[in-house]
Amino acid sequence: MSVSVPGSTKSMSSVTRVLVLVVAAIGFFFDTYELLMFPVIGRDAISELRFHRNYASLTPSERVEVQEWGGRMLWIAALSGGAFGLLGGWLIDRMGRKTIMIASILAYSLSPVAAAFSTELWQLVLFRCTTFIGVCVEMVAAVTWLSELFENKRAREIAIGWTLATASLGGIAVTEAYNFIVEAAKTPGSLPALPFPSGHLEENVAWRFTLLTGLIPGAAILLMMPFVPESGVWRRKKQEGTLKRPSFGELFAPKLRRTTLVTTILSACGYAAAFGAIQMTPLNIVPGLPDVAAKTSEAKRGLDEAEAKVAAAKQGSKDQQAEAEQHLGAARKAQAEAAQAVRARSGNIQRWQELGGLAGRIVLAIFLLFVPSRALLRLFLVPGVVLLPVTYFRLVHADYFVFATAIFFCGLLTVAQFSFLSELLPRVFPVHLRGTGGSFATNFGGRMIGTMAATLNTEFLSKVFAGTPPMQVAQAAGVIGGSVYLIALVASFFLPSPQPEGEKQA
Repeated sequence: MSVSVPGSTKSMSSVTRVLVLVVAAIGFFFDTYELLMFPVIGRDAISELRFHRNYASLTPSERVEVQEWGGRMLWIAALSGGAFGLLGGWLIDRMGRKTIMIASILAYSLSPVAAAFSTELWQLVLFRCTTFIGVCVEMVAAVTWLSELFENKRAREIAIGWTLATASLGGIAVTEAYNFIVEAAKTPGSLPALPFPSGHLEENVAWRFTLLTGLIPGAAILLMMPFVPESGVWRRKKQEGTLKRPSFGELFAPKLRRTTLVTTILSACGYAAAFGAIQMTPLNIVPGLPDVAAKTSEAKRGLDEAEAKVAAAKQGSKDQQAEAEQHLGAARKAQAEAAQAVRARSGNIQRWQELGGLAGRIVLAIFLLFVPSRALLRLFLVPGVVLLPVTYFRLVHADYFVFATAIFFCGLLTVAQFSFLSELLPRVFPVHLRGTGGSFATNFGGRMIGTMAATLNTEFLSKVFAGTPPMQVAQAAGVIGGSVYLIALVASFFLPSPQPEGEKQA
């Protein structure tokens, strides 16, 4: 039977309970905000740091390299986050949920600021990795902390379900922040004159300003952390000396082996769908959408013709040279407009997928109250087996509104799974292993294994298909998305039931 201890909702005032929910909501909001910066800024950042040019001016082979680096960075950052997240999960059980939350928030707040001042690609990679590490640790710490503060099953499901819904608002917010900065950058002098590294591209500065906004969560959350309690059940067991030492080996003892393996597989499949398909959409697939590709190709062709005309006019009269230079200026303006169109469309498609993710979290929060766990998960898995291949093989060539609507539902189905696992994991592991077990499933399964799908797509599987590089990535996304949804559906039949409420604090 569960008992009331200091640091549980039964001992907290209503003001403290509200503050706990606010802290959790802001934390989840900025987890996603930080994670989803890269799909919108990655292409511009890599183009500048690797080639010192805008994406629209790159050659086809250079664009392929940018595409490959996008996939690499998604995986490298996630791999780093997963590896250090395993250590973070162990520290959550050893040092406390709240302490590790504070450390992880500091890590993912300061890292994007450092990344904004990158002068080399390796610097962007490094600080992207440290950002991911902070997010990977904070997510597990926050879910574990929240699940232990709310003892009542219904209250806990409502608290976790609805605060997790704010995570998708973070994705929407970073998309809108990027879109706002892109629009502001069109007007000279509308953005602050910050001391970015010399030689940076003034017309490509939106990605640097977007990274700077990552500092916001540190100030917002850290100011409130002194006023919220540590997990009561963890603190009581720590003080009584009854808290067992966390052990990764214990996750594979007969009692927990099935739980560990199935939750790890489910997490891996969810992240594979997100990184190998959905996040590829704004990062690599958007430049190949029919209307965007036509505009970019026309602008590149016009620039090539204008440069050839300038070269030929060098031997002509001054009037011919002036005319050629004027033609070149118009071509460069058209190319800048094409680059802007790619950025705008990337932001727009990410808006669609994040709105879908928000809807998925809300649907999950409502259904948690009425539908059994395994049946609930399959409500999201069964449609995805069909929807993702259809979206990336067929609808990517259709009218943009049709494709965007499909992306909305892809986001809904995938993000709902993340919310499901976040709510489930603290209920299937004992107190001394909640951070360790949740971190293993999420970080090893999801972020170290599942995110390999990004590199699998851009560097291997996409090359099997014919077509332009963006459409090759789209077809690979369809294969990856459909396959991992099918694997997750099979694994869901082996998902163990959560511990009865009376055993939760054992």
